[in-house]
Formats: sequence, structure tokens, C-alpha cells
Amino acid sequence: MTTNCITIVQSTLPPDVAVHPFTAPAPAPTAIESETDAILSATAAFRALVPLQETRNYDAMLVACFRHHPLIQMLREEFEIPVIGIMEASLFAGKTLGARVGILATGKRSALAHWESVRRYGFGDSCVGIRAAELGVLDLERLPRAQVLTRMAEVARQLVEVDRVDVITLGCAGMTDMTVAVEDAVAPLGVRVVDGVVAGLHHLVGLVRMGGKTAKSGVYMSSRVARETRGQSYL
Repeated sequence: MTTNCITIVQSTLPPDVAVHPFTAPAPAPTAIESETDAILSATAAFRALVPLQETRNYDAMLVACFRHHPLIQMLREEFEIPVIGIMEASLFAGKTLGARVGILATGKRSALAHWESVRRYGFGDSCVGIRAAELGVLDLERLPRAQVLTRMAEVARQLVEVDRVDVITLGCAGMTDMTVAVEDAVAPLGVRVVDGVVAGLHHLVGLVRMGGKTAKSGVYMSSRVARETRGQSYL
């Protein structure tokens, strides 16, 4: 899934931008389908990313999980570089391109949880529909491709015909290479499709170019300073 994301964004990159892949190491869960999965993956990823950033000095970080993932907040507290998740980035892009945004989610549990995430991100007025393809995250790669694409196209059309959305955001990083199939299903109706991985990458590129840094006077003040004040030098 990480490889697919990198492959898709390569053709959209400006010549002076490079993207480096990262997948949370074991014992992180192999898929994020619950809040427990999200917390466990955030912990494993954070412990690996802190020393990595100290040596690599990346300009920004994209969390490629479609939810209000705790890793986003953790990285914003730890670093000054811009950080965003693909859900927030796709909602920003969706609201820019249309007035009624819908989310094509994986499973029913994720679809239900997304409503809370949408509210927390401040897009409760513009997001008007969330529908599940009733697929697990790993099903996106495990099941026959034709079956997955057919189901996604069906749900995309439901978002348009029932919820009357004019922009659809893809609710999983595992869908990033399926954008064209969803576009084929709804583009003739004048509906746009947003892939959060591409949207998130270019959101961050823009912030880096304008010199954007995470503010440290409020909720994102340094977590490292607080840990060291407590005498806690470990993670």
C-alpha cells in the first residue's frame, strides 16, 4: 500500500520535491480499522520517526491514514515542520472544489467513525454523505481487483444520486490507485474525485514553500520539552 501511494504521487511531483516512504514497524497493526489500531500504530510509528527525523530532517510529514489519527497530533507537538493527515487534506481540497463533499469509506465501522472526525476537523457543514464499500482495508488488495472497483463505483454513484455530493473523497490510502475507476463512474455527472494522498502531499508542498511552521505557543507546544522537564528522556 505504501509503495502504491509513492508510485501514484511520483507523476505529480515538482522537480525539486522528493517523497520518502515510511511504514510503521512491528508490532504496529497491519491495518487501521479501529481506534485501538490507530493508537497502537501511532505509538510504533512515533517511536521510529523521532530518531529518523533527527538524522533525515524532513521538511514535512504526511500521515496516510484516513481518520483523525493520533499520530498527526503527536508529530505536530514534537516537530515544527508541517504535518497533515490525508482525511483533513482531502476535506480541504473537497470543500475548495465543491459545496457538498462525500466520503467513500471502507467498512461500516470506519464510516460511522468518520462523522466524528469530520466534526473535529471542522467540516461538518460541507460533508453531507459518508458511505461504506463494506470492504476491509486489506480487502482492497486481497480481493479480485474487478470486484473491488465495481463495488467502489456503486457506492460512489450512491453518494451522488442519494446524498447529492459534488465531490467524493477516497476514504483510505489503499484506494489511491483506484481514483480513475471512481472518476469514470461519476465524472460524466460533473462530480470530482479527490485522493487524499495526492491532496495531502501538495498541501504540504505549499506550506513548505510559504515557510509554514507548526505554532508552538498553544496546543502544539513542544512535547519533548515537557518530557525532559519531567526527567523523561525516553519515549
